[in-house]
Amino acid sequence: MLHLEKVVSFLDTYLDIQSSKTDESWNGLQVEGKSAVKKIMFTTDVGIETIEKAIYYNVDMLVVHHGLLWKSVDPSVKGANKKRIELLLKNGISLYGVHLPLDKHPEVGNNAQLLKILGFKKYKPFALYNGAYISFIGRTNRPKTIIEIENILKKDLGAFCKTLSFGKKKISTMAVCSGGGGYPQLMEALRADVDLYLTGDSTEFYHLVKDYQMNVICAGHHATEIVGVRALAIVVKKELKVDAFFIDFPTGL
Repeated sequence: MLHLEKVVSFLDTYLDIQSSKTDESWNGLQVEGKSAVKKIMFTTDVGIETIEKAIYYNVDMLVVHHGLLWKSVDPSVKGANKKRIELLLKNGISLYGVHLPLDKHPEVGNNAQLLKILGFKKYKPFALYNGAYISFIGRTNRPKTIIEIENILKKDLGAFCKTLSFGKKKISTMAVCSGGGGYPQLMEALRADVDLYLTGDSTEFYHLVKDYQMNVICAGHHATEIVGVRALAIVVKKELKVDAFFIDFPTGL
């Protein structure tokens, strides 16, 4: 059994949450539950469904990538937000949210994990956001085809890939931006002259990609962001010797 403060301190330090002060998310402990922590559930998003599952498993803490508190969102405790917070407090469940620090972490981060799963090694920083890089470009000595990469994403992440295959047939270099990568990251990938740009959300850049003969895979916002919390659960279980586990709640998005 651990004290909540010890778990929060470990997460704050390991994830270096102070390095992302410009993040839209209020990273860190968002709802304080019971002081004793025996079991922690990790998942990508917080919602009534995920909180009810946490209650079912009798966990003391919920760690998510997309939490409840965002700088651009109305913080009023009413409606669905009221029900979420009531469920957490009534059952003594703490909520810890971590957004950009989990995207950019060099080991358990969403982007680092995507490269690792696909067999690419981190090569150099990528995806400049608010003055800091949140991702990486990876490379491999064993080039893969687009289909091979799609199959890994489908098998490991349950991803439904939207692919624009206008570039090289063999992929040796890849830029990744989990979740909502958009035009700035696409153009950065273009300037970096990588063989593939992998992101989550799709947007209307078909003709741009075709004209510049690029390869792009949009594997889904959710699917590309299950890997960080999944890897973090393993680290927490090992380092803190606590019952920690990951559950996915696929959204199809």
